[in-house]
Amino acid sequence: MDGNGRWAEERGLPRAAGHRHGAENLGSILECAGSLGIQVLTLYAFSSDNWRRPRAEVEGLMELFRHYLRSEARRCRRRGLRLQVIGRRDRLPAALLRAVEWAEWITRRQRRLLVRLAIDYSARWAICSVAAGAGGDGFSAPAFRQALARVIHSDPVRDPDLIVRTGGEQRLSDFLLWESAYSELVFSPCMFPDFGPEQLRSVVAEFGRRRRRFGGLDGTAPAAESDVSHRTDKPCGPGSNAGSIGVGSRQAVETKRLDREP
Repeated sequence: MDGNGRWAEERGLPRAAGHRHGAENLGSILECAGSLGIQVLTLYAFSSDNWRRPRAEVEGLMELFRHYLRSEARRCRRRGLRLQVIGRRDRLPAALLRAVEWAEWITRRQRRLLVRLAIDYSARWAICSVAAGAGGDGFSAPAFRQALARVIHSDPVRDPDLIVRTGGEQRLSDFLLWESAYSELVFSPCMFPDFGPEQLRSVVAEFGRRRRRFGGLDGTAPAAESDVSHRTDKPCGPGSNAGSIGVGSRQAVETKRLDREP
């Protein structure tokens, strides 16, 4: 979700206006993703490094996330979309954390599309947190994957087939570093507020033209890394996990009364 601030600055608007336009842009992208058969969409909304931005901008983003979850969760439920927020939760404002838990609760039964919002997310932090708890015996790759999902408050999902970064930058910026080992990458010059269904269909079509071998010849993902086989002849459709243009613990959440809006 890169380029919101620059999009606003180019138009003589405050950066906050760009963030609002980016949030307003999500509805059409989610609808398009569902129509394409994408099953998991992860949106990189706020990295752990973004805490270094000006305080007013950070506070505005936290309030924008809270407002989005409160205003869109019921709409997502009606459209069959499940919301999850991945990343750290110990530093989120209390009001945002309540909105996160409520939105996850009321959309928990939806299966059309899993929408993961990465807020206070750092792949390096997640990997180090899991490694620190490994102990002397270490982890197998599948066990590490399960532990990594737990530490970022995520359900286990398959690795992303496609990661798209908007805004013209060409780097991952601490996003899904473990999971993106064999992801296809697309870097779009389009700022996120201008990235709509047409652009999403275009990058999915580009993904469909690529041949994926995963280090072998037949396009099968390494068995030690995943229990899902990826084939070169399968474009980003049902069963695919498109990374952001660019779940905690549900057991803990479900012990609370979350049926009322925060």
